[in-house]
Amino acid sequence: VQLQASGGGLVQAGDSLTLSCAASGGTFRRYVLGWFRQAQGKEREFVAAVSGSGVNKDSADSVKGRFTISRDNAKNTVYLQMSSLKPEDAAIYYCAAAWRIHSNVVLRNLESYDNWGQGTLVTVSS
Repeated sequence: VQLQASGGGLVQAGDSLTLSCAASGGTFRRYVLGWFRQAQGKEREFVAAVSGSGVNKDSADSVKGRFTISRDNAKNTVYLQMSSLKPEDAAIYYCAAAWRIHSNVVLRNLESYDNWGQGTLVTVSS
């Protein structure tokens, strides 16, 4: 599956932003989808994930209550709604996909994902 992330930009602290990631070339509902981010000088880290069915979700403690992951299997797209953005949320955000036969699996580990988008930059000014 090929992934194309979009929606990044420059926002002020406290603002909201929604990222999108469009997929092509695979059976979309069979993929666990995740968002990861990598700030300058830091390792890539897990942000959120959603199961193939869209029922099960997981997110990092640092974004709980502020970020929401969702997917639209009819549109082959996964979203990351971000609110109350903080300067420490600034990073390149990557969407990723991992094929799983079971539709209720969610994955946190970066190593579990073998399909990655190109990343979209989010900058948060204080």
